[in-house]
Amino acid sequence: MTQQVEQLSIFPQRTVQDLLEDIKILTKEIQDLYCQDEIPFVIGWSGGKDSTSVLQLVWYAIAALEPEKRTKTIHVVTNDTLVENPIVSAWVRKSLEHMKKAAIEQQMPIKTHLTHPAVQETFWACLIGKGYPSPRNRFRWCTERLKIQPTGSFIREIIRTSGEVILVLGTRKAESVKRAANMARHREWRVSDRLNANPSRPNSYIYLPIEDWRTDEVWLYLMQWENPWGNNNKDLFTMYRGATADNECPLVIDTSTPSCGDSRFGCWVCTIVSKDKSMEAMILNDEEKEWMQPLLDIRNELDIEDDRDKRDFRRIYGRVELFERNIGEGETSVQNIPGPYTKYWREHWLRRVLEAQTLTRKTAPPEMGEITLITPEELSEIRRIWLEEKHEFDDSLPKIYQEVTGEPFEDTRPFDERKLLGNDEWDVLQTICENDTMHLELMSKLLNTERQYYTKPRRTGIFIDIDKCFDTSSRIKEEAIDNAHYQRQVKTALETVKDDPHEIYQIREAIATIEDPDKLPETNPKNIKENQGKKGDKNKQSSWADIKYPLLNLIEDNPIEE
Repeated sequence: MTQQVEQLSIFPQRTVQDLLEDIKILTKEIQDLYCQDEIPFVIGWSGGKDSTSVLQLVWYAIAALEPEKRTKTIHVVTNDTLVENPIVSAWVRKSLEHMKKAAIEQQMPIKTHLTHPAVQETFWACLIGKGYPSPRNRFRWCTERLKIQPTGSFIREIIRTSGEVILVLGTRKAESVKRAANMARHREWRVSDRLNANPSRPNSYIYLPIEDWRTDEVWLYLMQWENPWGNNNKDLFTMYRGATADNECPLVIDTSTPSCGDSRFGCWVCTIVSKDKSMEAMILNDEEKEWMQPLLDIRNELDIEDDRDKRDFRRIYGRVELFERNIGEGETSVQNIPGPYTKYWREHWLRRVLEAQTLTRKTAPPEMGEITLITPEELSEIRRIWLEEKHEFDDSLPKIYQEVTGEPFEDTRPFDERKLLGNDEWDVLQTICENDTMHLELMSKLLNTERQYYTKPRRTGIFIDIDKCFDTSSRIKEEAIDNAHYQRQVKTALETVKDDPHEIYQIREAIATIEDPDKLPETNPKNIKENQGKKGDKNKQSSWADIKYPLLNLIEDNPIEE
């Protein structure tokens, strides 16, 4: 309601006659823009109301030209993130088929394109494979990978072959106050009415034909003008209405009438928003859509306020990083930044997605076909990441897949099944390591690194990779975090010395403690071998980490004073 009041206050009410005049002006403008040069159009079409209105305007304008003038290709590009709302995804794919067929029949120079992220960058390859946490505003890793890169690659290819491009978008000022302000800032790059130069991409322009339209005008246009490629715009209207909490989507006639323009369709896994209101409303409003409940359950399970217990204490590259958090009343706390999901939770999310996919295939309506929540290519990539990058040679993915689906996993890429190490060896290693997570991780990395070099004709680089295994996995959690705090203290001390050379005593004291075996003999690195066993179990042997990182014990008992 608030958004609708703001919309009407910013954009004065126009009559139907005003809208008709605007459509005539836009039709002539589109035709002139199309005929004046050879720069191709690229229309970003998502299947929603705004992009459908824009595509419909362009279609009607170009169809009004003589066939001999329709020489410039119009590319309609749609991006599939592979985690789109299934209802919307099915609608888009069906619409693209209609569009392609209608373009041929009507002699329209329109080509459709469906882009998607590279398999290495898909949502599940990143979250389940690499262990990226569910997206947040402070770590919004999904937008660039799932949306910007695939479409950007397509646009760059058009620019490479044609020199320039005109991007036709359905962006409107009335979508939000923030959007209106952002569009106002871009007016400095305006070339003509509704046409901007694109400051972020050379050789491209942005055309915004409905930038001044209100939501009620968008719906009025869609309801009164027949869809030219054979879709029924009333179906789109119904889909929006079903995604609104009160199941109403009327045309706006005054400030007291709500609009279904607030319904937004996107990724069903999105945790950037507080709730997936559109999917919740679909399930609530239509019993035939209750089959989507498992998807909503996974989305809500991913969207928890604190997931530190599910994540590694190190960043994805194996290093502990610290940040200073304000805890109130002028006090701060230095804490480690949690990293990727642990092996247990990555396997957990894989099970949950496969379970949801198996269940929805049984309960979804026939027209949805074989709904796919995670593709075979993504499963293959996840398996590769776990084996080659995570060094988890137990190869648990095929086992999980068969347990959940009841079918054997068929990898889409060639894979050497003649493995030197497998699930049996992993179980033995777990027993030997007595379920010590870090010890198990270090041993698995060392063994798998050796395995990876086993078949290579040259083993150049093996010692560097082995050293990386020790650098990232040889310390237990507490020791690794303490060492990160020490490194931070040293850095702070060095910065202090730069500002005031008289503070050099802080670093000198630390160095002197290490150089003089008589100082703190029980923890001094030079006496570490002799003193092993004085603390804790006397029969415990020195580990590789105890020898390589003896300074850690020194710092624990003698932190540098600041």
